Amino acid sequence: MASAERKTAMGAMGAVFQPELIELMRAVLDDATAMLPEAKRTSTMKAEIASQILACAAKGERDPTALKNAGLLAVVECTHYSHDISPERRAV
Repeated sequence: MASAERKTAMGAMGAVFQPELIELMRAVLDDATAMLPEAKRTSTMKAEIASQILACAAKGERDPTALKNAGLLAVVECTHYSHDISPERRAV
């Protein structure tokens, strides 16, 4: 995949963050993850939250609450579709 294609496909490919912002994002990720029920604290979910935090920060957001909300939105989006699946299909 060419660099331009990767940038489009991955959003903020190549974004550079200052060490202070990286520490802020790490703290926000830890806070957001701690808010999840234990069963939801998977590496996949943490990666989804981190991805949303990174995307939001790449757009210039620096407010910890806004970053955390963006990260937690990933949890809502990931779990939203499971409610649309019938109990019979979930059991498969």
